[in-house]
Amino acid sequence: MSIDKPPAPDFEDLFDGAPCGLVVTDEDGTILRSNRIFSLWMGISQDALTQRRFQDLLTMGGKIFHQTHWAPLMRMQGSVAEVKLDLKNASEQTVTMLLNGVRREHADGVYYELALFGTTDRDKYEREIVEARQRAEKLLWEKTSAEAALLQAKVELDLAYEKSQQRAFFAEQMVAIASHDLKNPLTAIKMAADLLVRGARSPRDTELLGHISQSSERAQRMIADLLDFALARVGRGIGITRRTVDLHMVIERSVDELRVAFPQARMIHKQVGVGMAEVDSDRMHQIVGNLVANSVAYGDLDQPITVMSTLQGDMAMLSVHNLGNAIPESSLGSLFEPMTRVSELDTDLRSVGLGLFIVREIAKAHGGDVAVNSTNEMGTSFCVSFPRTGTPPPIDAPPC
Repeated sequence: MSIDKPPAPDFEDLFDGAPCGLVVTDEDGTILRSNRIFSLWMGISQDALTQRRFQDLLTMGGKIFHQTHWAPLMRMQGSVAEVKLDLKNASEQTVTMLLNGVRREHADGVYYELALFGTTDRDKYEREIVEARQRAEKLLWEKTSAEAALLQAKVELDLAYEKSQQRAFFAEQMVAIASHDLKNPLTAIKMAADLLVRGARSPRDTELLGHISQSSERAQRMIADLLDFALARVGRGIGITRRTVDLHMVIERSVDELRVAFPQARMIHKQVGVGMAEVDSDRMHQIVGNLVANSVAYGDLDQPITVMSTLQGDMAMLSVHNLGNAIPESSLGSLFEPMTRVSELDTDLRSVGLGLFIVREIAKAHGGDVAVNSTNEMGTSFCVSFPRTGTPPPIDAPPC
């Protein structure tokens, strides 16, 4: 029993209904025949396409490429494959197509058989590939840059660590020098001066011995500041020993001693509140001494310097106020940094620029801080506030 095969499709129908553009031209490019889909892509009827030259449908760039590349290749090798061309349709819009062509010689002449494929999906796919590659290259560049930045940061961190180690070593050396090579001889000088003052001396000798004693005290204060600065820089911080004391009495003793040290200044001590506080008395002396020395150096000595000790709730406060020129606003931001001076005036009261830094560090060691307010009208006031005990202050603690 034989099975009848379906009839083969008509070749004319295959040509006209092919899913790609099909064009037959003679050797000079004149279109002899085209199929329906090519006519649809171009927006030109099949009859109108007949007798037009294929290269006339190309863009200017396509015409140049046709003349210089694919037409010579067709003549030399008889075929081309996957040539990308831009054509202009009836609406003058560019249509990109991929062309495969074959040159065939017949008895009546030479013909070019062209198959054209739309590239919209292919172009989209290629763009996606290009964009994906660009994203990958960008990510690789960012990764490489991040690694380079990380390596550079590590190098800089290593250098910074090495420098900090060198600074720490230098600070420790400075502590040793100040402790042994300076502090002890100055103590001996002061003691000798004090002993000589007790004997019968001329007024001139007494004056000179007073200068020696005051200079040695000033040098000792500077050494004490350097020692505290070195310890703070090394990372050990300023140590304190808390004891329960009458804060007003501690500050009163400090003011009495400072009246002797600075006879040219008039000092007033005001007390607010009553009670005790857990503080390091020596450090309280240091705070008041540094702030008063600062007032003597930069304030108006025709006006009194007011030292106020305050006990209010859970907080304790020490303030030193003087009249005179205000601190420049540009200096307020760095006022408590080491080696900082408000003025470059060359006076006997100038320090190495550590006094306010030490005041702040002592305040922090007590769980507090220091603030400054300075105007030409109201004068300059430094205020140190800290909890009366070793516990942190309440949120609503009164400010300076």
